[in-house]
Amino acid sequence: MAEALVVLPGDAIDASYLPTAQKRKIGLGIKQEFNSNDFTSTIAGRVEVDHRKKAAQISTPHGRYVGKAGDSVICQVRGASFETFHLYINAYSPQAILSHFSFEGASKKTRPQLKTGDVVYAKIASAQKNTDIELTCVNPSTGKADGLGPLNDGMVFDVSLDLANRLLKKQLAPLMEELGNKIPGGFEIVTGKNGKVWVHCADAGAKGIIAVGRILHKVDEGEVQEKESKKLVNRTLKETGLG
Repeated sequence: MAEALVVLPGDAIDASYLPTAQKRKIGLGIKQEFNSNDFTSTIAGRVEVDHRKKAAQISTPHGRYVGKAGDSVICQVRGASFETFHLYINAYSPQAILSHFSFEGASKKTRPQLKTGDVVYAKIASAQKNTDIELTCVNPSTGKADGLGPLNDGMVFDVSLDLANRLLKKQLAPLMEELGNKIPGGFEIVTGKNGKVWVHCADAGAKGIIAVGRILHKVDEGEVQEKESKKLVNRTLKETGLG
């Protein structure tokens, strides 16, 4: 496996390190110089390249999340007006708005009645500079919710952007599977690109949620090898009274 490329703001990034396709997607932290094939980093972090998706970006483990169209985020309702809900994504993002009708099959009679404090899993439809972020709970590709919408019960944990990305890419699948097999009734988990994770345990309740939260925190503190997964799960479940 090639050594990860770590850069600082202003560092040059060799074009040969990036996807070669004409339609490549250059994401967060990488700037292409005007009318050239030279690239420069604008933030510090690790250059991540996904050749399958022809995309590249700089991963900032403890950086600030900057919302962009297409991201799925976990946010909290802060209020409502006649036609929209007002939601909080994080301390560094502008206010987000969500139409009362941006839900699968929503009408005046069936639209959700969200209240302050409710948690919603939504997709960013638009994120323009100096304007409110626009959210939707309908997948534009299918016209259906596809998992988007209100997240009832459960608890939300803050994690680093690096851990959120690892969860979204299924890089912690063995650990999550081991944990799901040991917690009575398993658990549900939803991850937002904005560094928030929602966890719900229908059978194990608060103890199960706390166990998952503790493991997320421990993984976020340092690298956990796959062979350590069983020990970590067993130790954490014992600490929370489930082992």
